[in-house]
Amino acid sequence: MTTTPALLAVTLFSLLTSAIGVGAWQLHERDTGAKAATELRLAAVSTVRVADVRAASDERSVRLPATTTAFAAANIFARASGYIDRRNVDIGDRVKAGDLLATIVAPELDHQIAQAEATLVQLQAAQHQAEANQELARVTWDRDHPLVKDGWLPQQRGTIDVQTLRATEAAVDVAQANVAAQEAQLKVLRQEKAYQRVVAPFDGIVTQRNIDIGSLVQADAVNATFMFVLQQSSVIRTQVFVPQDAAVGVRPGIKAVITVPELPGRRFTGTVTRIADALQPGTRTLLAEVDIANPDGTLQPGTYAMAEILVPRAVPALLIPAGALIFNQDGQQVAVVENGVAHLRRITVFRDLGIEIEVREGVKPGDRVILNPAVDLREGDRVNVAPRTTPPQP
Repeated sequence: MTTTPALLAVTLFSLLTSAIGVGAWQLHERDTGAKAATELRLAAVSTVRVADVRAASDERSVRLPATTTAFAAANIFARASGYIDRRNVDIGDRVKAGDLLATIVAPELDHQIAQAEATLVQLQAAQHQAEANQELARVTWDRDHPLVKDGWLPQQRGTIDVQTLRATEAAVDVAQANVAAQEAQLKVLRQEKAYQRVVAPFDGIVTQRNIDIGSLVQADAVNATFMFVLQQSSVIRTQVFVPQDAAVGVRPGIKAVITVPELPGRRFTGTVTRIADALQPGTRTLLAEVDIANPDGTLQPGTYAMAEILVPRAVPALLIPAGALIFNQDGQQVAVVENGVAHLRRITVFRDLGIEIEVREGVKPGDRVILNPAVDLREGDRVNVAPRTTPPQP
């Protein structure tokens, strides 16, 4: 049987029409199903738990490692050369300002002082002699001057009297200068004698001793003998390096608490006393010092500690539970419930505190955010807020 071209065309047209109809029907069914699913999802109201967004306190607690140092520390060197005759203190001894730490003996210094005192006596006698000669020259001139003026004595006699008076005046000036120089030299020697008594410059504890009885010490300006280290620990300086994100609000007078791992339960309160007013370029940290009263000596210089500083906030912050955070391809968001409808809002996280998160933008105090939101939660979904349960009273 031979197929005509007209019949073949009719057959192909019928097949094409049938295919188009089937495709249109499938597309209609799929669209209808999608609309039905969307309507079903929109019609379904899920129950969610919410938490309120609350404002953070005006202060933020910053906990940082710290190091304790003595309020004052002095390396005590020998100021007089000689031998140690007495040593009155040792490592760990507490001393008061002015207490005698050690005594240095130098017999040759005593001899120098005796010689300088004898020389001073000689120079003072020479000064008295020069002053007596000056007085004699003045009396002579006062007596001869009228006679020379009236012609009873020659002018040469008057010239000699004047020059003699001037010479004696110059001799007195030289004698006085010699006495002053010798007195200054004697004062230097006596000061060196005073340095033989090594005394404490302030109240403190001897933390290092490098000499003993009989030790030879030198008072050389470059290589002076290192004798003691004295530290004042009634007040402890605590050095803290505050990172840049918290350094903006650090200023003298804010509160701080120091704790030491080896002293559980002890909290040492103080205030920030001084700051460097400049960040260190290498670490971007600000050096702050906290002064801690230490009357019983519990805190020791050089101890590793933790400092908790209450830094005033430069910018207000809000707190949300960590479980409310949504992180997807759209960034960091939270779902806020308003009139039974969920709205997604982008937020800016400032600091993660563990169970809470500090945020700066996207929400306001009093907003209700959904806790542990569903993965398929969408903008505009209707939700039912579950009643809040009151924790049982102990």
